[in-house]
Amino acid sequence: MQGRIETAMRRAIDAARERGNCLPNPTVGCVVLDADGVEVGVGATVRQGAHAEIEALAAAGERARGGTAVVTLEPCRHVGNTGPCTEALIRAGVARVVVAQTDPHPEAGGGADVLRAAGIEVETGVLADEAEPHNRAWRFAVTHGRPFVTWKYAATLDGLSAAPDGSSKWITGPDARRDVQQYRSQCDAIVAGTGAVLADDPRLTVRDADDLPLPYELQPLRVVVGESTIPNYYRVFDRVAPTLMIQSREPEEVLAKLAENHVKHVWLEGGPRLAGGFWKAGLIDRVIGYIAPSMLGSGRAALEGEAATLADLRPIQIDDLRMIGPDIRIVGTPGQAPRETYV
Repeated sequence: MQGRIETAMRRAIDAARERGNCLPNPTVGCVVLDADGVEVGVGATVRQGAHAEIEALAAAGERARGGTAVVTLEPCRHVGNTGPCTEALIRAGVARVVVAQTDPHPEAGGGADVLRAAGIEVETGVLADEAEPHNRAWRFAVTHGRPFVTWKYAATLDGLSAAPDGSSKWITGPDARRDVQQYRSQCDAIVAGTGAVLADDPRLTVRDADDLPLPYELQPLRVVVGESTIPNYYRVFDRVAPTLMIQSREPEEVLAKLAENHVKHVWLEGGPRLAGGFWKAGLIDRVIGYIAPSMLGSGRAALEGEAATLADLRPIQIDDLRMIGPDIRIVGTPGQAPRETYV
């Protein structure tokens, strides 16, 4: 039976991945097995809609009774977009619930205890490592009280992101730019500084393979930070996606404001000065760099900072390294910032 459970959990993980970004809520998949261990229902959380368990139980119907619900995240015990998933599982008469990851949310978490109190067998930690990547940013935001921050930059081999005249389009090729859209779609806010917006008039939206914007309800919040005035005819004010202006460049203030707006995952791009402020404050949690096979020789670096000596080097653990068309993509996790940067 354990083999069937792990197969069902991988099916639930796949269902969550295929459904995509549900921020500010977690991405969850669920598979219901009947009493004989046969799959009878599959569901995944809908963005601003039904939870995975509700969808899977609806598909299973009466066949869920006496069966097993296999879920990537501990069923919630609070009222959100739907009623508590714990109540739905109890009403459906399932005998067992298998969970990959427990829920750290102070209001929604604790569902396993509710289910056990109702006489349902609960097992946690099944394929937890395989389920973890889908909700890494969400879990970080819930446990740290601030959004997870991914900094994206594009640069030449000599580390420059703009020419001396300020021009920066396009350093990388079309394959890399399409790849960026996939990562952007995993976030719920895209943040850029006023300087970058004034210089490039970016759209700051998620677009499909044909370079068309996704529907409004699927777009991350566009966030422009800084004190410079942006004319209202700039593209960040069009009706393709929502936009928030924050008149501050202090990273802590920016993240606090975004937390108030329920943002869980920030995509930081557009401006070496802004990125430098987040870097100095130790508030970048993941780096995604696209390196073009070209040289500029002079221009603006991808990151502005105040490092004075090699002792200020901050390591990055490389998590993934691959070619995207002719460009190199590096995904990494910053190490511990030097102590003096927090002064």
